Amino acid sequence: MPKRILVIDDEFQITRVLKRSLGAHRYDVRTAADGESGMDLFRDFRPDLVITDLSMPAMSGIDVCRAIRSISDVPIIVLSVKGEERTKVEALDAGADDYITKPFGMNELLARVRASLRRGPDERDEVIMVGDFVLDVAKRTVTVNGEEVRLTPKEFELLAYFIEHHDRVLTHRTLLSKVWGGDLTEQTEYLRVFVGNLRKKIEPTPSKPRYIITEPWVGYRFTPSE
Repeated sequence: MPKRILVIDDEFQITRVLKRSLGAHRYDVRTAADGESGMDLFRDFRPDLVITDLSMPAMSGIDVCRAIRSISDVPIIVLSVKGEERTKVEALDAGADDYITKPFGMNELLARVRASLRRGPDERDEVIMVGDFVLDVAKRTVTVNGEEVRLTPKEFELLAYFIEHHDRVLTHRTLLSKVWGGDLTEQTEYLRVFVGNLRKKIEPTPSKPRYIITEPWVGYRFTPSE
């Protein structure tokens, strides 16, 4: 079955081009011209991936991300003409998994789509138990001290990579390359947001992390036991 992609954008030219281009790569694509109709279509279409514009009337892309995250962990890619770090962080904080600045090349978008749809660790059928963590790669679940933690797709991939490479210093470049793809190796704001979100979900005291340790100017080290 082809992967289902929902595109939400109030620019007709954008939705037309994306539907044609993604459809040519055998994706099942539906489009919506605003956030409200996009959410209605989301519930009926049940997409595998959502691509949403950031600036839309009434219901913005930020609102769309938050609405989707309240009911689903489906991957979300945000499109925007705004390239400032503050805007990217706001979108990622709202639940986006990736952020692409307009104008963009179709090859770049297709690469981001493939990365977002990549099943990653759950292609293997195994359970990894280390320290306080149990990672079920088939079910894509993580428990910490016996408590299951709900994660977004990218949060799961990042934590899975941490768990599989525990007690090692992992550079920013390595983490960005392995989790988001090679063309995002300089986007350190992605890591700051997602590490911050992970700490809120898995750390007893997020402001004093015990599991995800910052290695200043280098990256992070994951220690699976308190």
